[in-house]
Amino acid sequence: MKQDFCIQMEALLGQDEANMLTQAIEQSTPPVSVRVNALKPSDTLRAPTDGAVPWCAAGQYLVERPRFTYDPLLHAGCYYVQEAASMFVEQAYKQITTDFTPHRLLDLCAAPGGKSTLWRSLMCDGDLLVANEPIRQRAQILAENLTKWGHPDVVCTSAYPDEFAPLGSFFDVIAADVPCSGEGMFRKDAVAIDEWSPQAVDSCAARQWQIIESVWPALRQGGYLVYSTCTYNRQEDEDNVVRICNELGAELVPIATQPEWGIAGDTTGRNLPVYHFFPHKAKGEGLFLALLRKTSEAPVAKEKKGKKQRGNNNQPGIQGGAEIIKWIANSHEFKLLRTDEAHVIAVRQSLADDVQRVCSSVRALTAGIMLVEEKGRKRIPQHALALSVQRAKEAFPVAELSLDDALNYLRREGITLPPDVPRGYVVASYKGHALGFLNNLGARANNLYPQEWRIRN
Repeated sequence: MKQDFCIQMEALLGQDEANMLTQAIEQSTPPVSVRVNALKPSDTLRAPTDGAVPWCAAGQYLVERPRFTYDPLLHAGCYYVQEAASMFVEQAYKQITTDFTPHRLLDLCAAPGGKSTLWRSLMCDGDLLVANEPIRQRAQILAENLTKWGHPDVVCTSAYPDEFAPLGSFFDVIAADVPCSGEGMFRKDAVAIDEWSPQAVDSCAARQWQIIESVWPALRQGGYLVYSTCTYNRQEDEDNVVRICNELGAELVPIATQPEWGIAGDTTGRNLPVYHFFPHKAKGEGLFLALLRKTSEAPVAKEKKGKKQRGNNNQPGIQGGAEIIKWIANSHEFKLLRTDEAHVIAVRQSLADDVQRVCSSVRALTAGIMLVEEKGRKRIPQHALALSVQRAKEAFPVAELSLDDALNYLRREGITLPPDVPRGYVVASYKGHALGFLNNLGARANNLYPQEWRIRN
């Protein structure tokens, strides 16, 4: 362990506590945990469980780490492999809902999607989650994981924090799991140790402040900021939280916890209501979280001029729309919108204005349910529809696959279907959960699983 890090932890925690922390980092194994998707219930986890994650109703520890890649239920979105401590955001959400029910939530630094899928599971149908990742390659992974989760009330964006500021007061909650020096990853990632330095800590703290300051106008007065890092030091954690309160206008809000969870509080002697996960105390990796309520006024939204609104519905009716909308369960609650000349999405009617407003302000990768791609007279159902919990069950025939065939499908290899499967577009399913579409031509079936998602070994 780096000497500078040990000195920093001794100053923060005291020598005895710091020694226990470094010993846990160097000598213990990180726990393995998953979180199940209540919208896609399955009684089959391909690994024995080791008890519930106490601060998250859907979280489960596993006895050992299986080869998740080869479980089709993971690809179907039945569960998400998530570090247990990060599931603590559920307790932050519970505290927020004692004040009000948030209808618009921005997960600002969301890739790869663990917290976003949890936020979406906690929120009510008809409430909007905007999950954002500024780095485009990571944003694609975020969009993939949210598509697999299957909820329709999501917009996945790729934008920098200041791009949300013109929305002014739009969000009830902003969750910011800000980029950090990664001290909480030392037990899992030797590279994080190699890259750590006191200078990196200072640089990260400054960057975190800039991120929050840039996005702050998009949070309404009385709304909540869920600030989190995966690091231990005071510069990135307590000091930044105090600065947000003093310079931007916010107050810290306590979150109810249980002593047996092993969560530590303020390490700086200021008795702040903040929450630290240390691996020698709590069954999880390093996490710091603080819940802040915005007390300062927020600006009025600024309308962008001269920019064509994406997802515009001010155009002739969508050809075949009356048939396409039937692919959606409770179709009367949804509205069809074009994202471009070839693609049609479905969004909840009550959210259509909000979705269009977000999509006209920042770059959106996905919004609502991507339903169809039009190629001439052909209408090709899209992968997101197969995985959506809103897909009408009667819209397409279902082909139930064995484990071997399911893995071949996920590798984007050929599948031979039984002769009784109808021709045309068919949902490939494993243990009752959709994996995607096939186009059954009779003699063979074209595998329509996304090329970029395929299992590569």
